[in-house]
Parts: sequence; structure tokens; C-alpha cells
Amino acid sequence: MSNEETKNIKSRLHHRNRNRERYDLEALTTCKPELKQFVEKNIHGVETVDFSNPKVVKLLNQALLHHYFGIENWDFPDENLCPPIPGRADYLHYIADLLAENNFGKIPTGDKVTCLDIGMGANCIYPIIGVVEYDWRFIATDIDQKSIDSAKNIIQSNEILTNKVGCRLQQHSNNTFKGILTKKDKIDVTICNPPFHASSEDAKQSSHRKRKNLSTKSSVSNFSGKHKELVCEGGELQFIQNMIGESETFAKNCLWFTTLVSKQSNVKTICTTLDKAGATEVKIIPMGTGNKSTRIIAWSFLNRAEEDEWREKWGDK
Repeated sequence: MSNEETKNIKSRLHHRNRNRERYDLEALTTCKPELKQFVEKNIHGVETVDFSNPKVVKLLNQALLHHYFGIENWDFPDENLCPPIPGRADYLHYIADLLAENNFGKIPTGDKVTCLDIGMGANCIYPIIGVVEYDWRFIATDIDQKSIDSAKNIIQSNEILTNKVGCRLQQHSNNTFKGILTKKDKIDVTICNPPFHASSEDAKQSSHRKRKNLSTKSSVSNFSGKHKELVCEGGELQFIQNMIGESETFAKNCLWFTTLVSKQSNVKTICTTLDKAGATEVKIIPMGTGNKSTRIIAWSFLNRAEEDEWREKWGDK
């Protein structure tokens, strides 16, 4: 690989991530012509877009999904969270690696693998990437009916997602698995990107820091997001601790429970909570996108014999 090619690689992204290389803006603007008017050159003379503008970010993501993932119809209300595609894809690639550890190093694919997405949002992004990359099945949940309706519209508008994603409304906002799973359900892995602000004021301060880092005076968060998508009582830590508590109830229904953890300062407390809950295995998987470092925490309550039995259902997938 040449030095020029190396410069264009986003080395912190997972090696299977389709967006490791610099965005091909010519191809992206072909997919989404409206994006072309927002392409500009930065101080280094390199073409880029204004990442501080939520409209531009949404157009860019629509182009990314079309060009790299074959998703031509992806739209949702502007007030809802617009996710960064490369980071969301990284989560699922690391989850695929995690499942491979239980399958002699081979990533299990196809509809024998079922993922539970906690807090899918209006954008349905994790199911989209999981279906396109690994052909997994998804159960996707949210506490907001409008978000469910938006996600269903995306699913129905893209043939590849048809019959691969089922949506379930969580009617109790303080619950994660209760009211969604039954004792008969078998889930290979759960995924979650929890709201990490404890209050609206925390969210505003975070948005201010982002705008400062992006050198913009805009008062709008570049990735948007409704209150429920960004804020919960007790913030990220309380949300995850509640999730761990409920996971005990469904300990034998799932191979791996996982969640993103944005704040490194929360990791020690989360691990202590998992130890008290009786988790048989805990993994901390580091991730990095751009200048941001984050991590996945995964836990299981199964013993080795139960893990071996679980693998058998994947067959030769």
C-alpha cells in the first residue's frame, strides 16, 4: 500500500468497515445529487462537507447507505437522531467477531442468528447494517411509536430488509427486556446505544463542546436527536445498570448481552455490577472513530456446556 493510500485509511475503524477509506464524494454526490452543493474544500485543499450542519450530515448518510450498502430509501423526521454510519457499523463488526469466538473463529451468518436492538430509533441503522453485512435477523425495539412507524417505513421501502426485521414497541420506558422478551425467546446477541445524558443541560453542554470542536457557531446538534434519544434519568450508567438487572431475568435466553459505553469512567462500576449479577464472562471491546474512543461491554451468564449447545443451532452457518 502506498503512502498516499495509507493516509486515506481511517486506521481506528474495524478492518471490515466499508468506510475506512476517505469518502468518495464524487460517487456519493452521484447517489445523492443534493449533497453536491455542500461540498467544499478545507484549509488543506481537500474536498469535504460541513459536518456541523445536520442537513448535510443526513444527506451524507443517505448517500453512504446508498453507495456502500445498497439502501436507496432511508428517511426519517429531521428531529430524530441521525447516526454516524461508520461508528454504528464498527459496533456490529466487533459483535460479529464476538460471535465468531463461539463458533471456532467463523462468523455465524444468516437467519439462524437473531439480534435484539434496544432503542432502534427512527433510523433503524443497526438492523440495516446487520442485515446487509451478515444477513442476520433483528428484533428492534423502541419506546416511541413514531420511531417504530418510521423504522417500519424504512424496512418496507427496502426489499433487502423485508422479513428480516421485526419491530416491537416497549410500552414501559424504564424497561429494556421486560415486555419485549418471553421465556421462550432465544437471542444470540443484544445491542444497545444507550442515552448517555442525565439531563437536558448535560445534553446542551455536550452539543456545545461538539460545535466548538467543529468550529461552528450553529446552535443545532449536528446529529439532531429527540430528548428521549439523548437523555434518561441517571444517564448512561443508570440505564446500563438497569439493563444488567433485567438481563439476569433472561440469563438463559441470550448468548451475549452487549452495550456501548461512552464514558470510560463508568466502566469500573459497570463491571462491579456485572460481577454482583453473576455474569460468567465479561468482555470489554475497545473501539475508536476519529478522535473519539469508546468501548463495548459484553456479558454472558452461560457456562461452557451451554455455549457449546448454543453453537450447535448455528449449524454450518
